[in-house]
Amino acid sequence: MIEIKNINKAFNDNQVLFNISGLFEKGKTNLVIGASGTGKSVLLKCLVGLLKPDKGNVLFNDRDFTNGSKKLITEIRREIGMLFQGGALFDSKNVEENVMFPLNILSKLKKDEKIERVNHCLKLVGLENINNKMPSELSGGMKKRVGIARAIVNNSKYLFCDEPNSGLDPLTAIKIDNLIQKLTYELKTTTIVVTHDMNSVMEIGEKIMFIHQGKKLWEGNNKNIFNNKIKELDEFIFSNKLMKKIKP
Repeated sequence: MIEIKNINKAFNDNQVLFNISGLFEKGKTNLVIGASGTGKSVLLKCLVGLLKPDKGNVLFNDRDFTNGSKKLITEIRREIGMLFQGGALFDSKNVEENVMFPLNILSKLKKDEKIERVNHCLKLVGLENINNKMPSELSGGMKKRVGIARAIVNNSKYLFCDEPNSGLDPLTAIKIDNLIQKLTYELKTTTIVVTHDMNSVMEIGEKIMFIHQGKKLWEGNNKNIFNNKIKELDEFIFSNKLMKKIKP
């Protein structure tokens, strides 16, 4: 579980986040949604420690990641896996080397143990026997799967996904959504997906936080999102052409 309490963040005189609080539950796909430029990415960076909030706290299973000791912060960082927008694979490394990269930095495993772990994670994402392929040889969906394998290779307890469907066709995007949800259940991770994709919301939105202009305006799930009474959320939902067709 991850809890955030009264997160505020500004850059000079530009206030980006305003007193955001909430819980992200273990074993569920927790989504942070909103239009581009609403503060989702800044919130994500505060959650993973790339930015420090001006005010407020981020708690990983009641451990204060914001103001904890250097030792505690390092401990929590070892438990975090990150799927970056676009996959962010190293072009000069093959698939095996890309997935193994976190193990080289964060673990003390022997080489054969690392390879065994890499192969296990590639199997989990449905990409066996492609260890020697280069990123340039992979499709967009395969790159995302390799990125997911890299994110979970260190037995991550917390999985963060930044716009995981960016650049993918709708069918491949659904497969990536379902894979993220499947791994969340199997590995019992606390998974947070930052997205503006309403297809992802309807597919895997078990718990949803809606951000608008740096403020949390709504919380719920994909079962009750159409029953909300928030004007800004309705505008966000039905700006999507597909959602316009199924508007109740």
